[in-house]
Amino acid sequence: MSLKRTFDVLTSGVALLVLAPLFGLIALAIKISSPGPLFYVAPRAGRGKTLFGQLKFRTMHLHADRAGAFTAKNDTRIFAVGKILRMLKVDELPQLLNVLKGEMSIVGPRPEDWETVATCYTQEQLRVLEATPGLTGLPQVRFFPDLSIIDTGGMDPQEHYRKIILPMRLAMDLEYIEKQSFLYDLGLIFRTAYLIAFRAPWILVTGRMPRVEIPA
Repeated sequence: MSLKRTFDVLTSGVALLVLAPLFGLIALAIKISSPGPLFYVAPRAGRGKTLFGQLKFRTMHLHADRAGAFTAKNDTRIFAVGKILRMLKVDELPQLLNVLKGEMSIVGPRPEDWETVATCYTQEQLRVLEATPGLTGLPQVRFFPDLSIIDTGGMDPQEHYRKIILPMRLAMDLEYIEKQSFLYDLGLIFRTAYLIAFRAPWILVTGRMPRVEIPA
């Protein structure tokens, strides 16, 4: 077993035990806020383009995903508690089970919607599937809390994601693949933890999202 995989198994196993009470509180908050299941299972492309079900705490109203897989800034499909869960990234915590199963890693390119991979990726961009998808990665640190904070400029959110956000994200994921090492992963983990602990609460209290400019 590689060092990365050993770290993933130990970290996800311990985290699931420690965070069990938090899972209960989140489940209660979701049930009070919006009728429907606690979890959302999304079809995602994993390493080697294998299909797996990515687990998330549900943050959108039931059947809201029928309007499109991608969310935009101030997306009305996300209920109030869901916005908080997303900001603090705790909606992603069930993916620790995906990590434990080997479908994901703690650090790596974020797994993409299966249909989007099949229809939008170029041959070069498909190289991101050489790495195991992760809970966090380079784009998530550089554009915290998420690339969806970029204003769509009136463009349809689904089109904006495919034409603007996706190429930016994949370029950074390819950069990660070139740089990846165990120490580099640790750096991204610590930076993610810092952003969740300090920047996310500041955004929640002030309501001020970071201003993001699209690179020329």
